[in-house]
Amino acid sequence: MKYVLGVIPFVAVIFGIINGKSSEMSAAVLDSATDAVTLALSLCGVMCLWSGLMKVAEQAGLVDKLSRLLSPVISLLFKGVGKGSRAAQLIAMNLTANLLGLGNASTPLGISAMQELSTSENAGDTATDNMVMLTVLNTASLQIIPTTAAALRASLGAQRPMEILPCVWIVSVYAVVVAVAAAKLLSYIGRRRKRNGNN
Repeated sequence: MKYVLGVIPFVAVIFGIINGKSSEMSAAVLDSATDAVTLALSLCGVMCLWSGLMKVAEQAGLVDKLSRLLSPVISLLFKGVGKGSRAAQLIAMNLTANLLGLGNASTPLGISAMQELSTSENAGDTATDNMVMLTVLNTASLQIIPTTAAALRASLGAQRPMEILPCVWIVSVYAVVVAVAAAKLLSYIGRRRKRNGNN
């Protein structure tokens, strides 16, 4: 993929020169770079706000309450993860960040949760079922409030940035149900093959 991403700009430059569009191409590159920086800065406020709220929630003990609230779901999806354990807390925080549509805030929480699962389950170089499930939930990402998407829409001039809520709910629920079902099914098939192989 890195070669493909490296070749595309090179080919674009070559064709721009061949077609005599080098000045337009240079202007487009500069404008796009400016727009990218402006967009990144406009998102910083929203991301800092929600990341700070997550940190305050952790310091105030709300994470423990949230972990207990989500413990039935975590116990159902993550076999062997103890209630109130550090792994359960990190998973709960990660799920909460995803529910709020905070992809950037959920990433470090997901990495910490993955490291905790790897340590507690002695995973080594092999991903366990719980680690796969965490990856699946992060990828599917059930969202109640699509904060990042709404911030992007607002920064680009959308009059009603939250009007996408019904679509986001339908698509994210569908994605999570299918992804979790597939992960559970493949986990079951893998365990069954392993048992048959040992026999």
